[in-house]
Amino acid sequence: MGETIREAYIRKNPKSAELYPKFKQVFPTGVSHDMRATDPFPICIARAQGARKWDVDGNEYIDFGLGSASLLLGHAHPAVVEALINVAPHGSHYGQPHEAELEWGERVNNLIPCADKTRFVGSGAEATMLAMRIARGYTGKEKIVRWESHYHGWHDYAMPGTLPPFDVPASIGIPKGTLESVIVLPPDLEILEQTLRSRDDIAGVITEGSGASYGTVPLPPGFVEGVRTLTQKYNVVMILDEVITGFRWSPGGLQQKLGIVPDLCSLAKILTGGMPGGAVAGRDEVMGVMARTGDDERDRYRRVSHGGTFNANPYCAATGNATLKIVATGEMQKQADLMAERLRQGLRKVVDRHGIPACVYGDASTFHVYFGARSIEGLDANTLKNVPAAVQNGFRQALQVRGVDLMSRCSGVLSGVHTEADIDQALEAFDGAIKAMVEEGLVKPE
Repeated sequence: MGETIREAYIRKNPKSAELYPKFKQVFPTGVSHDMRATDPFPICIARAQGARKWDVDGNEYIDFGLGSASLLLGHAHPAVVEALINVAPHGSHYGQPHEAELEWGERVNNLIPCADKTRFVGSGAEATMLAMRIARGYTGKEKIVRWESHYHGWHDYAMPGTLPPFDVPASIGIPKGTLESVIVLPPDLEILEQTLRSRDDIAGVITEGSGASYGTVPLPPGFVEGVRTLTQKYNVVMILDEVITGFRWSPGGLQQKLGIVPDLCSLAKILTGGMPGGAVAGRDEVMGVMARTGDDERDRYRRVSHGGTFNANPYCAATGNATLKIVATGEMQKQADLMAERLRQGLRKVVDRHGIPACVYGDASTFHVYFGARSIEGLDANTLKNVPAAVQNGFRQALQVRGVDLMSRCSGVLSGVHTEADIDQALEAFDGAIKAMVEEGLVKPE
C-alpha cells in the first residue's frame, strides 16, 4: 500500500503541525472549541473567501463548514465586508441604543413568524439559556423538557441529554440542582404527552427543529408540529431552537417553512452574518416578562432580568443588517438547497460505486454521511452519532488532503455561493477519500 491517509495529511500540513505544540502551550487541548480538536493536529486556517478557504501551508479547501453553519452568504461576502468596514471607524461599543440595532431588530421581527419582540444576546448558547429563563419566568415553573441528543449550546442547562448515556451530563461541573431542573426525553410525542399530562411543574419544551445536531438524527415528519400542538394543549412554552435552521431553512427559518408559530425561538449564526451574537425572539405575551413596567415591586421580583456587554454592538448590527437584507430575498437559500441536493445525489452514486455500507441524507442545505448501513431507518442517536472515531477522522482527513473540509463528524452545510463546479470538484474528492478508506480497511465493501 502507498501513502496512508494520515501520512498524506501530515505531509501536506507541515506548518500546521509545527504550530500545534504552540497552541497546546496556550489553550487546553490546543483549541478554543472542542469540535476543532483532532489527531494528530488540526489544520490552521489563514484566510477564506466565498466557498473556499486556505490554510497556513497554502492548501485550498472547498468549505462545507462555513463558520459552523453561520455563513449562508459564504466567507467575506462583499456586502458584509463593506458594512463592517464602514462602521469600524465609528466605534465598537456605545453603551447605549443605536439606530442600526433598531433596524436589525425590525428585520428579525419582519422575517421570523413568532417574533413580536426580539432580545439580542452574545451567542447561540446565550440565546437558548435566556429562552429557558424566559419560559420559567413567564410560567412560574422550573422544569425544561429537552430531547435526547439535541444540541443547545454548552451552558449548564444544555448539558443534560446532549451525549449518550443521556442520563449523564455531557460535562462535569454541572450543579445537581441544574440537572434536576431538566427533563430529558426520547423524541416521542406520546411520551411527551404523558409527561405533560402527569406533571404541573414544566415551564417549556425546547426542540432543535432539524433533529439532533442539524439533522444528524432526523425527526419524524410532523414531529415539530406535534410539539406545538401538545405545548398549546398543556399551556407549556414551546422553544424552537433555530440557531442553525433560522434564516437557512427559509428566510423565516424552519417555523416559516412548517407554518407554525412557537412561543419563543433562539437565533444566532446567520443572524449576525458570521459575527458573535444571537437573539431570542418570541410572542409579545411571553417576551413581556422582560419588560420594565415602572411598578417597582413587579420589576424587582417578577421580571426576567438580562444583561450582556456586547449585545447588539454596532459591528454585529452592521453585518447582521447587511446579511438579513440579502437573506430576506430567499435566493441564497434556494441556491444552497439546490447545491446540497446535487451533492447528496452525487454522494449516493459514490457510495453505490464503491459498494460500501453507507448512506447519504439531509434536509435543506445540509448533508450527512453515515457509515455502517445503507439506510438510517430505525437508527437512533446512539448509533447515528457514534460512527467510530477512526472512520470519522479518516474520512475528514482523506477529504482535507483532497481539498474539501467538513463541519463536524461526517456532515456539512452549503452556502448560496457554492457552484455546480464546486460540487463536481468536491465529488471527485469524496470519491478519492472513500477509495482511500476502503484501501486502508476503514470501510469494507459489502
